[in-house]
Amino acid sequence: MNKGRVRALLPIGVFLVLYLGLGIIFEYVIKIPMGFYNIPIVVTFLVGLLVACLQNRELSFDKKLEVMGRGVGDKNIITMLLIFLEAGIFVGVVGRSSAESVAYFMLSVISPRYAVAVLFTVACFVSLAMGTSVGTITLITPIAVAVSGASGFDLALCVATVVGGSMFGDNLSFISDTTIAACNGQGCQMKDKFRENFFIALPAALVSLVIILVMSFNTEIAGEISKDYNLIQIIPYVLVLIGGIIGINVFIVLMIGIVSGSVIMLATGTVAATDLLANMGSGASGMFETIVVTILVASICALIREFGGFDALLYGIKKIFRGKKGGQIGMGALVGVLDIATANNTVAIVMANPIAKEIAKEYGISPRKSASILDTFSCFFQALIPYGAQMLVAISAVAELGGQISAFDIIPKLFYPYLLFISSLVFIFFIPSKEKK
Repeated sequence: MNKGRVRALLPIGVFLVLYLGLGIIFEYVIKIPMGFYNIPIVVTFLVGLLVACLQNRELSFDKKLEVMGRGVGDKNIITMLLIFLEAGIFVGVVGRSSAESVAYFMLSVISPRYAVAVLFTVACFVSLAMGTSVGTITLITPIAVAVSGASGFDLALCVATVVGGSMFGDNLSFISDTTIAACNGQGCQMKDKFRENFFIALPAALVSLVIILVMSFNTEIAGEISKDYNLIQIIPYVLVLIGGIIGINVFIVLMIGIVSGSVIMLATGTVAATDLLANMGSGASGMFETIVVTILVASICALIREFGGFDALLYGIKKIFRGKKGGQIGMGALVGVLDIATANNTVAIVMANPIAKEIAKEYGISPRKSASILDTFSCFFQALIPYGAQMLVAISAVAELGGQISAFDIIPKLFYPYLLFISSLVFIFFIPSKEKK
């Protein structure tokens, strides 16, 4: 077995030390709000790339550029970049106002007794349709605060329910950054990964809903909340969701969403034609950092692979984790550690992708299974880290409305992420996936 070169992994180590170290200083020493997100992640990855270029003296710089070019020019990387752009345009076109409409519609027709269950269901649906947990939390957390104030439900429970539900769609949505990154990085169809993930996520969501309902029955209800809503704007989201599930090509699905969204927004007078074009541009530009990070990670990983870093990592994983089940746990642990270090589950998946692909080949793990593991484990860790965007955005949204809550109030009540982790382990150890020969 090729032991590779452990020192080839130095660029990843340099990035993690810079990003995690500066993030801790900004967040907890200098106490800058959302300190981790003030660290220029592109710059830290560039430093990592510089370190990678300084290694492996056997190759000239021109040869290293060729290696990086092959890494960036991989079909899966190009596909991922194009999907990122199209997904950004879709979100820019349809906007995010329809999320509030779904929430207030359900709250208006369902008893206040079930308001927290409604919050969880809405967060699941909206994140599944929008493909973003942070966007869902931004939109639904103010509603959660209003529900808590009007009904008497515990604020931490309401906010944690929204955070947990948002991770449902983050894990499953066809336009989620994590889904796009995991599927294209592992070389599997989105519909296959969705089917693999769905039967892991659904039991976790249903049990979470039962727990929330049980807790709801033990709460004294003081009032209710209502607001106007407009459901026609959710049609593009539903079309994208249905198209993805039945297996239509993702580029066509997103184009259907963009066209239908444009027609609805213009027909209802929600936006002017010139503003619609501007929204398309801002939606696409919102993906630029993710695209640049993907390119830099692909370049770094290509150089690390060439220098024997992946061989060293695979050798270490094989020494610790035995058999196919052990390989899956090793893959989950890998993306979990990277997520804890970067506080960004998409970046963690992009970084883990090439290594996970090698693990999958070595242990005979199907692409759909490896993509599922990367996404579920990264979502579990991302939901729980106190300095993650999801947690910080939720706390900030509560503070803007005059409330006060901490990450440590929310974490114990994140039922869905805990149950998703348990469900993932059950499927790894006891329920083998039905994989095509």
